[in-house]
Amino acid sequence: MASSAGGIAALTEVLGNLPGDFPAAIVVVQHLDPRHRSLMADILRRRTALDVLQASEGDPIRPGTAYIAPPDRHLLVNPNGTLSLSHSELVHFVRPSADLLFESVAASYRQRAIAVVLTGTGSDGSMGIGAIKKMGGTVVAQDQASAEFSGMPGAAIRSGYADFILPLDEIASALVTLVMKEMAT
Repeated sequence: MASSAGGIAALTEVLGNLPGDFPAAIVVVQHLDPRHRSLMADILRRRTALDVLQASEGDPIRPGTAYIAPPDRHLLVNPNGTLSLSHSELVHFVRPSADLLFESVAASYRQRAIAVVLTGTGSDGSMGIGAIKKMGGTVVAQDQASAEFSGMPGAAIRSGYADFILPLDEIASALVTLVMKEMAT
C-alpha cells in the first residue's frame, strides 16, 4: 500500500475498516519528512483493529499486521517472508519508494500480490505496479475524485495496470474480498 500527501487520512480510512483478523499482512510506504521521527504507526494503531508496527530490519510479516516504512528508508519484502530496510539512493526523489516496495512484493508473492495506490503527489508506485501485473498480481488505485491529491493514483490509472479504480471508502471491503478469494484457491 502506498500513499503520500493526504495519506494518513486515507490509510486511516482503509486500515480502520479492515477486521483485526485480516488474513494477510499489509506493508505501507507513506512519504514522510526524513528529518523527523515518525508517529504514524502510533496514530494508525489507535484507529484500526490491526496490529500496526514501524517496520524493522528482519521483521517476519504476519497476517493482521500493518508494517509502516520508517522515514528515509526503503522497505522491501523478502521471499522468505521477512522485511528489509535500505538507505539506498532515492527513487524518483523519494525514500521510501512505492516502486521498490511493489517490485519486491511482486517478486516474493507473484500472483498473490495486491498493490494499493492511494492519494499523493507525483507518480511513485506507477512503475512498481507494472511488476505486480507482470507477475499476475492485482492492482487497486484510489479513484481521483476521492483522492485528496490525485498525482499517485492518477499515474497508476494512466499506466493501464489498475484492475480496480475505487473510491476510498470501498477499498477496505475490496481488499477483504480479494484476500478471501485468494485464500479459497
